[in-house]
Parts: sequence; structure tokens; C-alpha cells
Amino acid sequence: MQFKNLDKTDTLILKYLSENGRLSNAELGRLVNLTRAAVRERINELINDGVIDRFTIIVNPLKAGKMLSMFFNIEVEWPKLQQVADELIAAEEITNVYQMSGKPHLHVHALLDNPEHVEQYLKKLQAIEGIVDVQSEVLIARYKERGGLLI
Repeated sequence: MQFKNLDKTDTLILKYLSENGRLSNAELGRLVNLTRAAVRERINELINDGVIDRFTIIVNPLKAGKMLSMFFNIEVEWPKLQQVADELIAAEEITNVYQMSGKPHLHVHALLDNPEHVEQYLKKLQAIEGIVDVQSEVLIARYKERGGLLI
């Protein structure tokens, strides 16, 4: 993917780091034909400009014991939207919360242990003031997934 604010070298550095964040500056330099110092300068500039938001890892939830990946479309009362979003953000099970266009609703992703955990969590959702309706779906297969923006 090419970004209009980045040159080809910065784009390549981001591509290689997104594939393997443990690459050293020397290894990156060999891949993009720059010195280790030049790569370090470019990475620091990308960090200072906010292009690189953070360095992280990607955990495989199945290997870590979270057997169900679920999506919820949660319709809420307009005046309670932020309150509901804050409560969802605080929940351990929730990985992502998005406000969507159209009627007031949130699109939410959760990682859950098993069907009993799903049942318990749905009861928690029913008890949150401001939630009007909840529709849930279980993820069956992942065909393409990006943690952050992989280039």
C-alpha cells in the first residue's frame, strides 16, 4: 500500500516492520539499502510524525484460550451513547468498540471463552442502561485480518 505522505523507502520500512517488528535497524537497512543509522533516523521521524503510533505484538486468541470471537451490533439511546461506550470499553472481554453511522449503534468485538461465557456476557449487556437491542454473531473463519494497519 502506498501513502501519499510517505516515500517508497518509508513505506518499505513500515511494510517490513509490520511483518516482523523484531527486525534490527541493521537488518532493515540491508532490506531497504540504507545504513543502520539512516534507518534509525527514519523510524524516529515516523514516530515523531505520529505515523508509527506504537510497537506491539499480535496475540493469537485461540492459542491463548479465547475460543469464541464475537461481534455485537448494539443499538443504544442517543443520550446514553457515550455512557454505554465507556462501559463497554472498560469490559475485559471487549477488544474494539466503534460508533457506526445510521441509527445510534455501536459495533463491538469481544473474545470469549466458551458458550457459557457468551451467555453470561449477553446478560451483562442486557443490564447496561441505555442499550435498546443487541444482535450478536460468532466469527466462523478469518480470511483476512489486520492488527492495526499492515502495509
